[in-house]
Amino acid sequence: MEHLFQLKQRKTNIRTEIAAGLTTYCSIIYIVSVLITMLSLTGMKDTAVFSSVLVSSGIGCIIMGLLSNYPIALAPSLGVTALFVTTICGRFGYSWRAGLAAVFIAGILFLILALTGVRGAIMHAIPAHLKCAISGGTGCFLTFIGLKNSAIIVSNEQTLVTLGKIYDPEVFVTLFGIVILLFLSVRGHKFFILKGMAATTVVGLIMSFFSDSAGLPSFSSELLFVPNLELNFGALTMGFRELFSSVNIIVIFISIIFVDFFETTGTLIAVISHAKLPTVDGEPENVNRAMAADALASIVGAVIGAPSVSTYIESEAGIEIGGRTGLTAVTTGILLLFSIFLYPVFGLMTECVTSPILILVGAAMIRQFSKIDWNDPVEGLSSFATIIMMILTYSIADGIAFGFIIYGLTALFSGRYKEVTGLMWAMIGMFCIYFLMI
Repeated sequence: MEHLFQLKQRKTNIRTEIAAGLTTYCSIIYIVSVLITMLSLTGMKDTAVFSSVLVSSGIGCIIMGLLSNYPIALAPSLGVTALFVTTICGRFGYSWRAGLAAVFIAGILFLILALTGVRGAIMHAIPAHLKCAISGGTGCFLTFIGLKNSAIIVSNEQTLVTLGKIYDPEVFVTLFGIVILLFLSVRGHKFFILKGMAATTVVGLIMSFFSDSAGLPSFSSELLFVPNLELNFGALTMGFRELFSSVNIIVIFISIIFVDFFETTGTLIAVISHAKLPTVDGEPENVNRAMAADALASIVGAVIGAPSVSTYIESEAGIEIGGRTGLTAVTTGILLLFSIFLYPVFGLMTECVTSPILILVGAAMIRQFSKIDWNDPVEGLSSFATIIMMILTYSIADGIAFGFIIYGLTALFSGRYKEVTGLMWAMIGMFCIYFLMI
């Protein structure tokens, strides 16, 4: 154990690492219910999504712990899942099997980028303000999805969207969830998301006794306390031909890589800094292994039947109580695998329970906007285009494409075209071609 995880060198012990792994597990387990409600919109079966998410997350955590020795937990990315559901399977009309095939290939490309060092070239080619706009814009998009799924925001022929019926039982439960999450968050409660979900589920169950609304949590005779082993394992093999049947494949790959790339890189930097892990020449030790582990987890996840598996900022919860090695991640992974026995619990968490989490998690992501110089027309306009078009087109991919093109145009018109790298111009050109061909 000492040789594998270097416990003494990082001034920790087995008990602390296991406790940290349990803490991280409690902080991240909420994501399972959120992902089930999102991915079920693509036609995936709930029980299969449940198993695929837990197994891919558990294996991803173990890969990260063993390969990089980082105390970082992984699960299917919320940003890529939103892209998967709304753009790949939504706007482009691909089946979820083709979507998994896209995630699989993107994972291989991401692994190559991590192993060859091209990651650094891409990071330097894309301006910092667009990275922040993509991250924060994804947060706004997640919030919008949460508001839509909960029927707080509904469609309207005259105004496209409008306020839903607040007195509907599902909307009432969602609003309660938002209020309780706000209270617990502001008061600094640990595991406030988990506590908020539990409280919202209880209120939803109480409401179900007075309403026959199908969207409220309710007990079912199908919720047996046995492990659910149904997986979408290997389903991606039936999606490759469909995936390569359209030019949309280009923007799909670029969008998956960008969203996953920025989420992973940003989270790794934040978590590594918090944990104060060893560095080599100013670069975090084993950071390339961590990037490779993230890519491998995405590849394995796609085979099992889940979107891109990525690092989660919730890992900081375990680091806060002393987690410093991969044993923390391995512990979290094992607990996630054993959670396959808990389907009855997750089966209670309908959209009115999970939507408040999407809304608040998305809101937390907009802190990235503070890093954008809104007084600079090049930064401000291209960032705004990225954000607003993500929401109005209901597509992360289109938002990224518009943002890149506006960045090129504003840089050109202001005489600052030399600031745009050759690689960036090439990507802008690809996005222009994409819009001309759709």
